[in-house]
This record gives sequence, structure tokens and C-alpha cells, in this order.
Amino acid sequence: MSCSAVVIGGSAGGLEALELIFHGLPGDFAPPLLVVEHLHGSDGGAFARHLARMTALVVVEPCDKAVIEAGHVYAAPANYHMLVERSGSISLSVDARVNWSRPSIDVLFESAARAWGPALVAVLLSGASVDGAKGMVAVKAAGGRTLAQDPHSASSPLMPEAAIDAGAVDDVLPPDQIAPRLLALCAQTEPVRVNGA
Repeated sequence: MSCSAVVIGGSAGGLEALELIFHGLPGDFAPPLLVVEHLHGSDGGAFARHLARMTALVVVEPCDKAVIEAGHVYAAPANYHMLVERSGSISLSVDARVNWSRPSIDVLFESAARAWGPALVAVLLSGASVDGAKGMVAVKAAGGRTLAQDPHSASSPLMPEAAIDAGAVDDVLPPDQIAPRLLALCAQTEPVRVNGA
């Protein structure tokens, strides 16, 4: 498959898996990565700064209407939903919490599925809520590829289990195998584009 973007969601226990994923991706990994981690409201950019220490990729906490660029990691800021617009930019929203969370994984995944369709890869990691399951369903329905952390390797297995139970997961992998799978899936990288662009 060709790959225009990767979306990643996680919550409790997800940060440890993210570290393994980012350590396994080279600095020239081209598809943009958009990441939602359930954050405390007082995060103040600490999550994005922590990601930046894990990778040679450019990590940003985006502003509203930021244009999505190749080779960049976009970390959803605390207290905002992060969405992908058809124009190829990011939209930040203070709409109501989804699954008690803002940012919500479902909100990102569903908007990204509409934007990128079959050229999207979604990854769902450890977490203690069902946020992300509906988003994975949307990505799979749009023709994208879906990966979930093996619940047996997750400190909080509920999140990946919910997506697996929904029939929305193509590959169930331990964290150290997710980066190699992304490299294989994204070997053919399309320019960053969105449906209708």
C-alpha cells in the first residue's frame, strides 16, 4: 500500500510503547505522524518536548490551521481535540470531551480517515478506556491499515482490546514490532495529500 500519513493514539501505558516506536523510526521517515496521548490538562507542552527527545524527526505541538508537512510529528496539545482538515491542515477544537477525553483519539482517527482514506495507517496503543475503537473502525472502513498493540504487552489492555473486539484491527503486534511494520507499510510514500486535494 502507499502511505500518506500515520496516526497514533494511546493513554495509560502508551508512552512506553511510543518510545519503542519512535526509537525504531529513522530520521528520514517521510509520512507525517499525528499523535494523541491522553494528557493532564496542565501538560503545557511537556509531552511534545518528551517526544522530541525520542526521535530525529521534527516534533511540533501544532497551532490551529498548521499545514501538515512530511517528516514531522504532530503532538495534540492538552485540552484540544486535533483534527485533519481536507485542506491538509490541522484544526484544533475545544468541543466537548469524547470518551471523557480531550484530545480524543476517535476524533483524530475519524477526521484522518475522511482526509486520507486508504493512504492512512492507524496505530492504537495501551490505554484504560475505549477511546480509539470507533476511530479504528472508521480508518478500516475507509480502506486504511490498522495496527494495535498486543494487549498482552500493554499495561492497560482495554484500549487495544476494544478495537480488536470491534473487528477493526488488521495487525496485533508487540510494541517493538510496530516500527518495522510501519516501515514496511510506508515503503511507498505518497506526497502528503488529502482526499479531494
